[in-house]
Amino acid sequence: MHSTMAPLNTFKLSMFIILTLQPPPTLSLTPCRTSCGSIAINYPFGIDDGCGAPQFRHMLNCSTDLFFLTPSGGYKVQHIDYDKKTMTIYDPAMSTCSILQPHHDFIMTDIQSVTIPPTPDTVFALLNCSIDSPVLNHYKNLCFSFAGHSCDELYGACNAFRVFHLLTNSSPPCCFTGYDTVKFMSMNILDCTHYTTVINTDSLMGIVPSDWVYGIKLSYSVPETGCERCSQSGGTCGYDTETEGMMCLCSSSSNYTRECAGGSLTAGDHRSSHSPWMFFNVAILLVLSSLPVIR
Repeated sequence: MHSTMAPLNTFKLSMFIILTLQPPPTLSLTPCRTSCGSIAINYPFGIDDGCGAPQFRHMLNCSTDLFFLTPSGGYKVQHIDYDKKTMTIYDPAMSTCSILQPHHDFIMTDIQSVTIPPTPDTVFALLNCSIDSPVLNHYKNLCFSFAGHSCDELYGACNAFRVFHLLTNSSPPCCFTGYDTVKFMSMNILDCTHYTTVINTDSLMGIVPSDWVYGIKLSYSVPETGCERCSQSGGTCGYDTETEGMMCLCSSSSNYTRECAGGSLTAGDHRSSHSPWMFFNVAILLVLSSLPVIR
C-alpha cells in the first residue's frame, strides 16, 4: 500500500509558497485626508481634527472646495505653495476691477495674524474714502504707492470703480495700504466704502488694473516639532486633540509620540519578519502540520 505522505507534504509545500509570496493586506496608515479637491493637504495643515499642527487647528474646511476660515467668513483657497510657504485665498464677496460688491471687513483671529498673516506684497486698496478718513489725515503715512499706480488709474481703468468717479465728477480719495491698517481699523473707522486686495504687487509695474491678480496671499512657517522623524517612519504628523501635544499618527487606531513602531511602512510594503502577516502565515503552517497523515 502506498502512503499518502508525499501528496500531503506536497500540499503543505504549496501552501507555504502561496502564503509566502502573497502580499500582505493594504493597511490604512493615517486617519488624515491628504487632499481637498485638487489641493494637496500636507503638514502643517489638516482638515481633520488632530491632523497637522495645532497652530492651524480649525482654520481649513473641506466641502466641495477648500476654505480658509476666519471670523469674517470663509475664503476659498486657490493654491498652497509648500516650498514658498504661502497660501493664496480669494473672497468671492470682494470687489474687483470687474465687479462692485457691498463692503465688509477682512478679520483674522489674533493667532492667525501671527501664524499666517498676509504677505508684504499683498496690497489692500481702500476705495471711495471720505476726506475725513484717518488714512488721509493723521495716519496718511499708512498709505503708499506701489509699482507706479494711482487712485485715478484705478478709478479710470476699472468698470466697477468708475461709478465712484461718475457720482462725484472727480476721483474720490483712495489708499493703498498693508494688512496692519485693516487689522486695527475697520472699514467704518477708515471711512471708505469699499476695498479690494491685490497680490504679487512687486511684478505689477506697467500692468493695467484689469490684469491685476486679485486675492490675498498668506505666509506661514512650519513649527519645529520633529515631524520629519515621524514622516520617515511612515507616519503622519498630528497632535492630541485634548492636550495639543505632538503625535505621530501611524494608523486609525495606533498613535505614537514621535515615530511609528517598526520603522517605515507604506501600503503594499513588507515589514520585517516579525510582521503580523508573517505571524499569520506561521499559524497557518502550524495548523497544516498538525493534520493527520492518512494512509
